[in-house]
Amino acid sequence: MKCIYCGCKESKVIDSRTSDEGDSIRRRRECISCGKRFTTYETVETTPILVIKSNGTRQAFDLNKIKGGIIKACEKRPVPMYKIDQLCEDIKKQVYNSMEQEISSKKIGEMVMSALMQIDEVAYVRFASVYRSFKDISTFLAEIEKLTKLNNQNNGGTKQ
Repeated sequence: MKCIYCGCKESKVIDSRTSDEGDSIRRRRECISCGKRFTTYETVETTPILVIKSNGTRQAFDLNKIKGGIIKACEKRPVPMYKIDQLCEDIKKQVYNSMEQEISSKKIGEMVMSALMQIDEVAYVRFASVYRSFKDISTFLAEIEKLTKLNNQNNGGTKQ
């Protein structure tokens, strides 16, 4: 690391500690040449990921937009905030672990719906209604019937 005071390219690390919830490392350094100290930060470099919208346009991946939609779907439901945060973190990991530079909004929507189905069925239907642009009550009923059928299969065909 180049010294900001004299330009020497050699320094030694005096102290290291994590910061920003473990997303970066703060290092105190001392220049070998002039002896002055300075601070550097080490963070993981991420490649920007673009989301391909249904109309073909592209925009930067924004986890806050996803979180906002999930919060809206979970409004007035017994879903604790830590579960929403965990869901968002899981989606973020899936998106970045895909190693793709572009991902469709449809794929992200499917990830959210799959997770919401496990957390809260009402939140799932709410999210699905916006995501899939339900046009009328019959579309709602079809989705609820699909959900009911899936629940019956998962519960061995017995009602609980």
